[in-house]
Amino acid sequence: MKKKLLSTLLCVAMVASLVVGCGGKEEAAEAPAAEATGEVAEEAAGEQEVLEFYHAYYHEVDAWPVAAVMRDIYQKFADEHADGPVKFEAIPVEDVLQLATNEVAGGTFPDMVDFAGNEVPLAAIAQEMVYDMKGYIDAEGLESKVGINYTMNMKDGKLYTVHDQLTTLGLWYNADAYAAAGAATPDTWTSYEDMAAAMKALASGDVYAYSAGQGSIRLFNAYMGLLNPEYAGSALTPEIIESEEFGKAFTTVAAMDQANGSANASDNVGNFSGDFNAGKCATFLNGVWGAGGFGDAAFDVQPGVYPGNVSLSAPGGGLTISSGLSEAQTALALEFVKYMTSDEVQERIFLEVNANPCNTDIDLNALAESSDNGTVKLLAKACSMANEADTIVNTTNYVWGADVQTAIINKLIECSVEGTDIDAKLAELQAELIALIG
Repeated sequence: MKKKLLSTLLCVAMVASLVVGCGGKEEAAEAPAAEATGEVAEEAAGEQEVLEFYHAYYHEVDAWPVAAVMRDIYQKFADEHADGPVKFEAIPVEDVLQLATNEVAGGTFPDMVDFAGNEVPLAAIAQEMVYDMKGYIDAEGLESKVGINYTMNMKDGKLYTVHDQLTTLGLWYNADAYAAAGAATPDTWTSYEDMAAAMKALASGDVYAYSAGQGSIRLFNAYMGLLNPEYAGSALTPEIIESEEFGKAFTTVAAMDQANGSANASDNVGNFSGDFNAGKCATFLNGVWGAGGFGDAAFDVQPGVYPGNVSLSAPGGGLTISSGLSEAQTALALEFVKYMTSDEVQERIFLEVNANPCNTDIDLNALAESSDNGTVKLLAKACSMANEADTIVNTTNYVWGADVQTAIINKLIECSVEGTDIDAKLAELQAELIALIG
């Protein structure tokens, strides 16, 4: 807008100078020039700034109904602020992380972006391209509204991102299969030995105990959090990799995986959803969002957490604001963060998106009681169980990075093959990770 105004003023000035250069009629020409300048200024003052918000809910309704719900939430905010000094424009894109990464490489940052659980580019933070929201969150008393964002996303006392929904992981189990096998249920597991005994009891005939591979990283992740919460929540170092806790978590889970069988290990836990619904897999190591996928199950599906009453929950990267906005744009961006973490919107995220909301003031069980939707009731039970766990651990994917997580998953899958030397695989993994982190 500033460039347009400057261009117009220059044109007016050039016309005025030409008239003056002709002589004789310069005084008559000055009045229209002044009048034109006033019109331009008035037009410029009436124009709105724009706050561009990029998000990943681009899907058609038939492909993913949740996307339509989120777009509706965004549009309501835009409509409520349509007459303000800044226009809010929500823009769906297929790859928000790539968009932001490209802009950072070019020396800029999007006005505002939802990273949908992906990590905010460290280069953007290092170059001070990202706005620190902590002062606003504190001043507005929004700590309970942003929930674990306030601790898990805090970096050196600064809060650069707030995710309105959490990635929360536990497990789902076939309560009928557990009862038939006489296996102890997850709510009674105080140790990984308890879980291993239950898995051994469950493995019989065509039924296998659990979904290993990608699922196993969640067991490892939770066990690390039980053994040493500080290690599980810190950047990976050689000290952590070579620690007793790391070795114990890896070898314990690897031994369980080997007993479970290599045929039941995959780097995509989603591959086991069909087997779980068919009653072939007794324990499905997946997130709370799985609540909506058990409609075809002909057995009692129950949620659970990991041994020792541990759950995995991470906000990841979410709503992130550029530090280069105008005062009015920044104010609207912060207002949007407040809106997205409000009770009203967070209830919609739970009821309609079927996700675990970040707002800790929301009574999920009360919402479920007022609903006749079976999925909502099951989701509330799973989220409440995870949110109230004795230990809540951030995910390896977010804390240690996707490359590290993939390396651990691959080694656990290798260990699932009968006869594999687990201690040798641990040594291989430790060497690989030390090289990976440099």
